[in-house]
Amino acid sequence: MRHNWIVPLIGALLTLCAAAFSQDGNRQENGGFLPPAELNLRLDAPIAAWDESLPLGNGILGGLLRGEANTLRLSLDRGDLWDLRIPDRFSEPDFTWKEMEKLVRAKDRTALQSRFDNFYNRFKYPTKLPGGRLEITLDPGRKVGRFELDLATATGLVHLEGGGTIRAFYSATQPVALIAIPGADNVELALGAPDAVSQLGYPAARTGRATRSGRATRSGRTDEEVWYVQESVTDLEYAALARARKTRRGTLIAVTICASRDRSDPLEAARSLIDAALGLGWDALFAEHRHVWREFWSASRLSIPDLHHLRHYYLVQYFYGAASRRGAPSMPLQGVWTADNGQLPPWHGDYHHDLNTQMTYDAYQTAGRFAAGAAFLDHMERLLPRFRAFARSFYEAPGAAIPAVMTQEGDPMTGWVMYSLSPTNGAWVGWLFYKHWLYSGDKNDLERGYAFCSELSRCLRHLLRENEGKVLELPLSSSPEIFDNRLQAFVEPNSNYDRDCMEALFVGTAHMARALGKPAEADRWRRAAERLGPRHVDDEGILMYSPRDRMNQSHRHFSHTMAIHPFDLLTVEGSDGDRATIAATMKKYDALGTDWWTGYSFSWMACVRARTAEPEAALRYLDIYEKAFILRNGFHVNGDQLKAGYSKFQYRPFTLEGNFLAAQAVHEMLLQSWHGIIRVFPAVPQRWADVAFDDLRAEGGFRVSAQRRGGAIGSLRIEATMDGTMRLLDNFGSQRPQWSGQKVSLQGDCFVAPMKVGDLVEASFE
Repeated sequence: MRHNWIVPLIGALLTLCAAAFSQDGNRQENGGFLPPAELNLRLDAPIAAWDESLPLGNGILGGLLRGEANTLRLSLDRGDLWDLRIPDRFSEPDFTWKEMEKLVRAKDRTALQSRFDNFYNRFKYPTKLPGGRLEITLDPGRKVGRFELDLATATGLVHLEGGGTIRAFYSATQPVALIAIPGADNVELALGAPDAVSQLGYPAARTGRATRSGRATRSGRTDEEVWYVQESVTDLEYAALARARKTRRGTLIAVTICASRDRSDPLEAARSLIDAALGLGWDALFAEHRHVWREFWSASRLSIPDLHHLRHYYLVQYFYGAASRRGAPSMPLQGVWTADNGQLPPWHGDYHHDLNTQMTYDAYQTAGRFAAGAAFLDHMERLLPRFRAFARSFYEAPGAAIPAVMTQEGDPMTGWVMYSLSPTNGAWVGWLFYKHWLYSGDKNDLERGYAFCSELSRCLRHLLRENEGKVLELPLSSSPEIFDNRLQAFVEPNSNYDRDCMEALFVGTAHMARALGKPAEADRWRRAAERLGPRHVDDEGILMYSPRDRMNQSHRHFSHTMAIHPFDLLTVEGSDGDRATIAATMKKYDALGTDWWTGYSFSWMACVRARTAEPEAALRYLDIYEKAFILRNGFHVNGDQLKAGYSKFQYRPFTLEGNFLAAQAVHEMLLQSWHGIIRVFPAVPQRWADVAFDDLRAEGGFRVSAQRRGGAIGSLRIEATMDGTMRLLDNFGSQRPQWSGQKVSLQGDCFVAPMKVGDLVEASFE
């Protein structure tokens, strides 16, 4: 796969405007917003663990910066480094859902595991590949004192004892990282190839060190260069190269990774990039990099009184900019920060679609970071031909289906087959196309969303069978990850999870069809949604896993309550029965406890409780998440790191979805938008008496800004970016808005105003 922004820098004409930027990257510039310095991530040295490092990245390349004494380490990663070999079993003629269904009916777990499951753990491939490590040795008199991530400029800072600061950034416009070390001291480089690839049968990397001289150095001094070239057992070859150049201000280091998909000789491709980057120098590349990040931060801003929550929120927003850029792959489990511990990444570093990718990409819409989210949609759209082929070969169905555990190129990887080969996880992916359009309001997003979702809907509708009660059912059903990897996990159709994923997709597809003037198609998908039958509720009014399986265990995945969050199919604004079901289910969650939750469960429950209008509960779960389930650099981990009894899981591997769920929980407390209605401050806890936000997004393309002081709303501003009708829930109690701008009327429980692009409505409150 060739990425359209990975091109040699030779002859590049950059628009340089360094003079327009102040040295303080934490100031507002030209009316825009940049995160203030107090939100920066700061870590005392030493940092020995790779997963506690400063995370840097530009979407395609990523790095983890750490070190101690006079040594710095930068773990290297590139988003599209994959061993894409697929076990032969996946192409055999009986690798089908029909065969899987037959074995489930026969209760033959041994055959089911050997024929559909065991490949995930038996084979090391397919897998994401690590990129090695750059080590920088400073003069013995220089000591690392503290690390800092400057969010405003996406720059890693290494503050040295006794003064001086080393700076590092991954260029937002070019696939290269630069490191500037002040002073005239000698600097030594060492570049380690990734040892873990030997587990895949790869030969040892070719390594080299060279002294290069030429007119590019200008000073007449020589550059020191280190490199490796790693061959695989396929046609992939990749190379990392780092070069140090003495300048008037100290030493400038450039580093990159190139692959044979960029150029037949990846080492020469890397040299071209490094030549051009060092020729341009720090100031030129940093000016353009800084401009991109200034635009990124201008999308929205918010303020809450809990500094630790605010820091985490902005760190997670930074993750979108550092790890999800259009033209590069979307984020898998660990983004662009693959493990640097001598091992291949946990869970193959793959794409899990039974929660992980969807929750990773469920927080960008409200923040208005549509380009970051579009990286995921672009990736999935590019793989549509592969998904069509998978629907034909595995499900023997028309349309398209997404493997729930897949490689970067969309091939299935199996694992626990009741989830990894379930067709409904892809419905959740499709729903994100629908949600993107709801928030952007853009016609192009509508057209591509419908094209993608209609293919997924067609496959699912083909698989559904009518039972005796005329309800459409799947032949196999499950509820991730209830009952783990046991045969019991194949529950009676349809599980609430399967039902809700399909309803969300069918309803979204119908909505998009209507918007495109396709009434017959809209009716088709509406009818499909209506024929899925009622949601399963027990005699106490509690949501069930399936028609026969009650909610009876503490469990990490809230799969059976997806109707509440994220799908908005069951809401506190619904019927009395809906509210009773929600209340009973939340009470049951509280009774069962959190023993078998993982980190993401706590940040997800914070989102859920905000949706159920329980702000204090939402904040309580968010507090626990940030206290016990993130490492000191902010990375989400699955286990309770405090061993404080929040969860019996205490293991460490990090993934990213918990971080993004925590950011979304903040959004859910401040602004909700569903069913075409905007809700301002719907779930603000008492501790947050003073909060504000600017330019958060709501369905229909609206930008919303609001301020709350002393527990009372003070101001509200809504701007239309698309033509449409603004509907705002009147949840202001005794406070009455005084409107200006477009004419606003109260219709039922909502303030309503027809608006065109650029129109504003503003309100002050008595």
